[in-house]
Amino acid sequence: MSFYIRKSENVDVMFLAEGTYPYIKGGVSSWIAQIINGMPDINFGVCFIGSQASDYDDIQYTLPDNVVHVEVHYLFDDDKPEIKKRKGNKKAFKDIEKLYDTFKMRNFEMPKNMQDISFYLDKITFDDFLYSKTSWDFINKIYLKNAPDVSFIDYFWTLRNIHRPIWILAKIVKNLPNVKLLHAPSTGYAGFLGTLASYNTNKPLILTEHGIYTRERKIDMLSADWVEFKKPALLQQPEEFNYIKKMWVEFFRKIGEFTYERSENIFSLYAGARDIQVMFGAKEEKTKIIPNGVDVRGLNKTLEQRDEDAKPIITLIGRVVSIKDIKTFIRAIRITANTLTDIEAWIVGPTDEDKEYFQECQQMVKSLQLEQHIKFLGFQNIKDILPKTKLLTLTSISEGMPLVILEGFASGVPCVATNVGSCKDLIKGGLNEDDKALGDAGAITSISSPNETAQCYIKFLTDKNLYKKAQDVALERVKKYYQQDIFLATYKNIYLEKINRSEK
Repeated sequence: MSFYIRKSENVDVMFLAEGTYPYIKGGVSSWIAQIINGMPDINFGVCFIGSQASDYDDIQYTLPDNVVHVEVHYLFDDDKPEIKKRKGNKKAFKDIEKLYDTFKMRNFEMPKNMQDISFYLDKITFDDFLYSKTSWDFINKIYLKNAPDVSFIDYFWTLRNIHRPIWILAKIVKNLPNVKLLHAPSTGYAGFLGTLASYNTNKPLILTEHGIYTRERKIDMLSADWVEFKKPALLQQPEEFNYIKKMWVEFFRKIGEFTYERSENIFSLYAGARDIQVMFGAKEEKTKIIPNGVDVRGLNKTLEQRDEDAKPIITLIGRVVSIKDIKTFIRAIRITANTLTDIEAWIVGPTDEDKEYFQECQQMVKSLQLEQHIKFLGFQNIKDILPKTKLLTLTSISEGMPLVILEGFASGVPCVATNVGSCKDLIKGGLNEDDKALGDAGAITSISSPNETAQCYIKFLTDKNLYKKAQDVALERVKKYYQQDIFLATYKNIYLEKINRSEK
């Protein structure tokens, strides 16, 4: 299913947003909104791609006037063409087979015939992929070659589901307006869409990765329970994991490499992320770090509302999903509440992205008898939440550069976070020696360590001198290094250079 919310024939910068703005609040969506609202003189478009319409509510952002184009596409809605007997293009499927054979190579460009959307729209149509005898023969051949001990039904449907969105993406490229610059906030399907669009329009593509998409999808796949097939235990190698999950991981790894190859610039938020990008195939000379920035002046005003003697409230701002490891936070609060009986914990963020996980978290709160201590508040305005928050926390197993930590710093709230993404750099200082010399704006813990996390909570909430020192460091660090004005000016200069080049 596809439709337009706003439509324009000309767009300066087109965001290719996979599962983010304007349908999901927070995280990458906030970052996109920050850029759009901070550059009112540039016209933006948003090409939103999501899974199924039923997975999303109405749009969550008021679209400013400079968002002149918004188109929406769902990749997995059940709109398959009529079943019809077809032969299929044997040569085109041979080309795909050759591509598969090269997947083990690193850092190679997408084959030229597959750069052109006509390959997907004319040579192997969606109908051919779904229903042709040649497609059946192709799938059967690679199945026998690569995974004969895997259930064929599992393999067949996995291959179809992995590749099905490609034809939708090709149609999107065909119908895009005149775009001067393509900006993908991730690899994955959004990055692949940008890659195809850049090849077919000859317009520049830039990539900004917040979390590293390939790594995060690997985490998702390894923890997923919707793929049930496994080899019998006696047939498994020690390092082996579910082959079906591996198919998804390898697919996203390869289209990530295609995106790295085509992107003119590959941005990350901190040094560790850039290192991972290079490890996954990005050319180092294309990479650059652009840290996030926040509205320090605006958030500083919330300091006037703070009551340092108020009830101790620990707040986790984030989606209630497994990658945020809300369950470790809940366990940590159980341990903390045994010492600090008046503790209150707020979980602030959408709860509808993974409803089953949310229900499990609710049940854990009940089973640990924490109903009086933990509240799920859903999405809230952080300017209402942060002045009441004594300590901010993240217990995630993966992060990029969390804006919420910086927003907390600007509101005078120290943070206890897991050692993922740029959390350690933000809390302990990682930009340079002067940054490190400022000291700690909180504490860093190990992943999935409720006891260690709880001990940090107790330490900061019982030692006023330690807390005040962390608060002062937080305020100084964010003012000195993470001002929104610097962040916006950097991206605006990049945009204008590429827009001007596209207009020539």
